[in-house]
Amino acid sequence: MLTNIEIQKCFQLFFTASMPSSMYNFDLEKQFPSTKLANGETEVHHRPKRGWIWNQFFVLEEHMGPDPQYVGKLHSNSDKGDGSVRYILDGEGAGTIFIIDEVTGDIRATKSLDRERKTHYVLHAQALDRHTEEALEPKSEFIIKVQDINDNAPKFPDGPFVATVPEMSEVGTSVLQVTATDADDPTYGNSARIVYSILQGQPYFSVDPKTGIIRTALANMDREAREHYTVVIQAKDMAGQVGGLSGSTTINITLTDINDNPPTFPQKNYQLYVPESAQVGKPVGKIKANDEDLGINADIKYSIINSEGANMFSISTDREMREGIISLKKPLNYERKKTYTLHIEGMNTHVDPRFSYLGSFKDTATLKITVGDVDEAPVFSIDHYIMDVYENSPSGTEVGAVTARDPDSRNSPVRYFLDSKEEGVRYFRIDESSGVIRTTQPLDREDMPWHNITVMASEVDNPSLLSHVPVTVQVLDVNDNPPEIATDEEVIVCESSRPGQVIRTVTAVDKDDFANGQRFSFALPNQIPVNPNFTLKDNEDSTANIIARRRRFNHLTQELYELPIVVWDGGEPSLSGTSTLTLRVCPCQRHGRIRMCQGEAFLSSAGLSTGALIAILLCIVILLAIVVLFITLRRSKKEPLIISEEDIRENVVTYDDEGGGEEDTEAFDIIALRNPAAAEELKFRRDVRPEARQHCGPSRSRRSPSVELDEVDVHDFIRQRLVEADMDTSVPPYDSLQTYAYEGQGSLTGSISPLDSPGTQSEQDYNYLDDWGPQFQKLAELYGEADSDVTT
Repeated sequence: MLTNIEIQKCFQLFFTASMPSSMYNFDLEKQFPSTKLANGETEVHHRPKRGWIWNQFFVLEEHMGPDPQYVGKLHSNSDKGDGSVRYILDGEGAGTIFIIDEVTGDIRATKSLDRERKTHYVLHAQALDRHTEEALEPKSEFIIKVQDINDNAPKFPDGPFVATVPEMSEVGTSVLQVTATDADDPTYGNSARIVYSILQGQPYFSVDPKTGIIRTALANMDREAREHYTVVIQAKDMAGQVGGLSGSTTINITLTDINDNPPTFPQKNYQLYVPESAQVGKPVGKIKANDEDLGINADIKYSIINSEGANMFSISTDREMREGIISLKKPLNYERKKTYTLHIEGMNTHVDPRFSYLGSFKDTATLKITVGDVDEAPVFSIDHYIMDVYENSPSGTEVGAVTARDPDSRNSPVRYFLDSKEEGVRYFRIDESSGVIRTTQPLDREDMPWHNITVMASEVDNPSLLSHVPVTVQVLDVNDNPPEIATDEEVIVCESSRPGQVIRTVTAVDKDDFANGQRFSFALPNQIPVNPNFTLKDNEDSTANIIARRRRFNHLTQELYELPIVVWDGGEPSLSGTSTLTLRVCPCQRHGRIRMCQGEAFLSSAGLSTGALIAILLCIVILLAIVVLFITLRRSKKEPLIISEEDIRENVVTYDDEGGGEEDTEAFDIIALRNPAAAEELKFRRDVRPEARQHCGPSRSRRSPSVELDEVDVHDFIRQRLVEADMDTSVPPYDSLQTYAYEGQGSLTGSISPLDSPGTQSEQDYNYLDDWGPQFQKLAELYGEADSDVTT
């Protein structure tokens, strides 16, 4: 049996030969428990416990030898060397990668291992009795670590790289940091210790060997001289020692632009030809300054810095092409000025103050513009002509003249003509040589007060060059239109109109202008007899009043009247015209508040459409059909069997005698109702006009009819008159129907019957009847006429 010290020495001897001292990680100890006796001797107790202890073994990766690689040895204290102990192994790779000698306990690796794929393996070992298969030792776990070797080169996982750096950067300006990775074990040796170096790109750039930061190594690198650079960086492990593995990557570095170059004109003097016919506002030329910078650093603003050029020309910047566009501000005239000199400046709009020491970042150039002579069209003396001519002037009357001249130095003669496409050529013509415009026919201001024509002028030597000018001709007014009444509507005359009442105020119109057509006078024609119905009054303010000459018109007697009126204007010479007005008689309310005829009122109030009228007519036809059908059915009934030859039924003869109303006092005398007490004294035939009676003698006071009615019973009086009529044999052989209306007594408001009214000489005001509504309209008119007669 090996003691604890001997086993430890054996393992140390083995690993010292195959591993560095830093890899020793064994802690093998043999525990021998003992008991101290009373006599000073020590008794050793042998307990069945593990006799070997370890933590881990080591094996080199990538072993390429023909024989399995020796890993280590297992040994138990129970092993006497007689082969009675059998060692077994299980766990990761047991039996496939790792095998064990069951007798000796030697462990070997049968395959080449790769640490980058698997760094360690966990296994379990146990010692058994070969004969009884009993465990001599409990299972113990141990680890086999794969020892790294330098078998992986550094790599740049993100390469190749693209980077930028501003031109003219200072030395040491950081560009980019690159990082390489190594799959080897960084904790063991220098296999993963990387050092960076530059293989390509010197002397422009450098790299930090530890951090991999790339920096500029040369000052004032100019993008305009060289823009792109290719840098190759190498990463080497083993701290850069000989035998280390390496990898490289490429970095494409571009210098970005800064504004370090001012604009410059390729030439200092330029020339440009511009014809005098160039249009204002249109480009006539362009100029460009060069700038070696890019983007906004090359933006240029152009300007004209001298007043001579700035007054006639303008310049704008084309940002895309970076050109100055020269345009014309005013018309050119070769005869006035033949050349212009422009001082043009081009300046950067974005200036970097760090490079102000290089200059002002602007440049100037001189542009000489030569004006070309062009044969121009004639030029009129003014841009717009306004002329006038009186209407009705004879054909050939001169309206005015236009003038045009050749602006060129040759001063060619000019020919004039009118634009044939316009309507004005029918009324005017122009003299080709003098430009005098004349009428071709008399003009009517009322038909067209203004005429617009276009006069064209061309050189006799070059008819293709034309110029135009508008000409407006105003037709002046003369008094050639008679005035007439302004309205064509019918004039409404109320039936209750009184003499002297104003029926309508009329005005006149005249087609002539204000000077001749706004002062009018009115009168009735002298050739016709005096109108008995109406007269006319001139108000001397261009209006006149139609006045009634009589009262009480009746639309049933005559509905329409015609009234001719003569109107004079105030022109020179004065003209007159006769207009006939139609006057329609219509019933109106008192004071003429509603001027609408009955027929018109009916149509207006009804407001029926054509469809509604058709529907009403259809209903009437249906009703008529129903009546006809009913009568037919009645007649179709059976006649009685015995028909009397003589109809003994009484014959009723009806006499319709319509009286003249309340105004008719000849047919019926109602004085008996006014004074029943005097009825006996006035007995006479009711159908004979009574003779006029004059009452002479001293006057006596009249009593109110209401008092008389109170004294006499009217009912009794009516019965008495009925009996007298039945018994009177002197009356004609027909019944005379006499009606006596009596309201009775007891009304608090009184009676409105004329029986109770006082005499016709009453001064009572009946204007309140107008407020009672249309039912009392006729009564109000009657009393109103009565008041008018009394007043007259």
